Amino acid sequence: MNYKLRLVILFLAPMLTQAQTGGKYAFQNLNTQYNARTMGLGGDAITIYDSDLNLALNNPAILNDQMNGKFGFNQTIMSSGVNTGALTYARKIHKTMGMLNFRYTAYGKMKRTDELGIESGTFSPGDFILGASAQHAFNQRMSVGATFNILYSQLDSYTAFGTSLDIAGLYRDSARNLTLVGVIKNLGAQWKGYTKERNPLPLEVQLGISHKLKHAPFRFSLVAQHLQKWNLAYNDPNAQGRIDPLTGDSIQVKKAGFFENLARHAKIQLEILIGKKFHLSTAFDYQRRKELAIVGRGGLAGFSFGAGFAFKRFSIDYGWYIYSAAGGQHGLTLNFLLSKK
Repeated sequence: MNYKLRLVILFLAPMLTQAQTGGKYAFQNLNTQYNARTMGLGGDAITIYDSDLNLALNNPAILNDQMNGKFGFNQTIMSSGVNTGALTYARKIHKTMGMLNFRYTAYGKMKRTDELGIESGTFSPGDFILGASAQHAFNQRMSVGATFNILYSQLDSYTAFGTSLDIAGLYRDSARNLTLVGVIKNLGAQWKGYTKERNPLPLEVQLGISHKLKHAPFRFSLVAQHLQKWNLAYNDPNAQGRIDPLTGDSIQVKKAGFFENLARHAKIQLEILIGKKFHLSTAFDYQRRKELAIVGRGGLAGFSFGAGFAFKRFSIDYGWYIYSAAGGQHGLTLNFLLSKK
């Protein structure tokens, strides 16, 4: 085994063995929703191949000539007042399609207190990502892409720094309106933490398939998420079995079975394409619903909705990403064609 391969295995092994969906990972803002159309599709809009450059934040392999010279402005806000934003710009250089992006998450002003609760001013924490993407097409059907991110986080006087890499591949059959993709997100490391301890990044492996009906304005997508870990269910360690008051039988705590876990990996997305200028979108994420729905008040948790208009040099999208009955996230995206040259 040569030294380069050993370095790769040494670098990736800790992340692969610890991969889970949350709880102990640095730079979770890598999985934050930054643009409206992605929000309308429930997040992880990795299968859509068109002129929307902001979707390349999810999958750099979908960068294409239709995005050349476009600029994107994205702004979202949550019910708590937390807001996120992103600026994107795509440009073709020789035979390579590239994109630059800047993303941020702002948490608003917070009170600074000591261990006794005595206030000493305010501070404004934030997370920031500066990224560069590149795509290479082998032919009209197959392409690959990668995004390199510089990560920075600030919490009062504490700072954290890291880097991450997304890699993706795409196969597109335009005659059949079929797209297949694979994405590995958040490869990398936290080089400096808030403390001496450094945590892994939230690695995720995804696969997706998209198909547009030939004689109807519907495009269906299925995204398989969190493939680096099979069991996504949370088992409460304090949960205990109970006794049936009628039969006296012992009822054990129910744990997630095969089909429960299978459903948690699936994200279903639908776009209704009304001509070339207007689209509606909706999605359902079973895992998000199971994690965030309030007991007894599930409501629309796990659902997402969106709409968009596209014109010759300008487009606008709105997205509503629902977490639970307690609130959601609203987003607005504006795209401009600055120059074709």
